[in-house]
Amino acid sequence: MKKEWFVLHTLTGKENKVLESIKARTRLEGMEEYIGQCLIPMEKVTETKNGKKRTINKKVFPGYVLVEMALYDESGAIDKASGKRVVVERTWQFLRETPGVIGSWLAQRPLPLKQSEIDAILSNKPSEAEEKPRPKITFNVDDTVKINEGAFMGLTGLVSMVDPDKGKLKVEVSVFSRKVPVDVDYWQVEKVAVEDMATEQPAG
Repeated sequence: MKKEWFVLHTLTGKENKVLESIKARTRLEGMEEYIGQCLIPMEKVTETKNGKKRTINKKVFPGYVLVEMALYDESGAIDKASGKRVVVERTWQFLRETPGVIGSWLAQRPLPLKQSEIDAILSNKPSEAEEKPRPKITFNVDDTVKINEGAFMGLTGLVSMVDPDKGKLKVEVSVFSRKVPVDVDYWQVEKVAVEDMATEQPAG
């Protein structure tokens, strides 16, 4: 069966339980042909609390689990009634019976991740969480920037919020065919000229 990567929408805080449930049931029910890798993208971040610096693991996408699975019929058949791709019933039922998975996500017939999206996520290597020097550069809302570090490395987006005191930005990038706000440090991005957008980021 041809497997594709999907972002499984879960109840926030239930990501780990969903992940473990899928892994355990895949083995117990012999679903290896339909369900492949399953993971929760994490990144190491450094934070200071009560004057003490510590490194913690933080979910890159709270409320989501990445699953490689055969969700749709590989022939590409379209259901005449709904006009949508025909699902593999065994996989569909498996997901419906997984506690913590949001049913409305399934009903919307989710789209698989683009190769560029999954490459950007899977190529991320946990950082050493060392403190980086803050660059002598300023950013403004609506600036176009390219992310050079972290889980979203290589993606381009628009700055939606600037926190100069902490040296942090909120950048909206296109992931999962939708806009996703990402928190980054100044040193993780570089400004991109507007005329370079056509080559820096695919349309959509």
